[in-house]
Amino acid sequence: MTAGNPLSERLDDDDYPAYTIGRAAEMTGTTPGFLRALGEARLIKPLRSGGGHRRYSRYQLRIAARARELVDQGTPIDAACRIVILEDQLEEAQRINEEYRRRAADGTAPDPGP
Repeated sequence: MTAGNPLSERLDDDDYPAYTIGRAAEMTGTTPGFLRALGEARLIKPLRSGGGHRRYSRYQLRIAARARELVDQGTPIDAACRIVILEDQLEEAQRINEEYRRRAADGTAPDPGP
């Protein structure tokens, strides 16, 4: 994993207030240790509150829950992280493709050029 992981800092509109590590673990059905392991694997980078406490957005909780499912099925944590990242990137690529196709059908897509 690299520090430039696209999932580490992605934020949703509903990120605030973010959840403490204990509440985040409770909501994902996991443990604070698992969330810390995801941070160490650079899957998610916790937000920091004014007091320096780790806080997690709803988006990060969704990612952690998916990674937990994979780990529970026997996938090593590093592989689970990579899978979740690739799944997220695939979803984003499909969304962009659908938007482009819709705009092309409407005649509002930008001209790709020469």
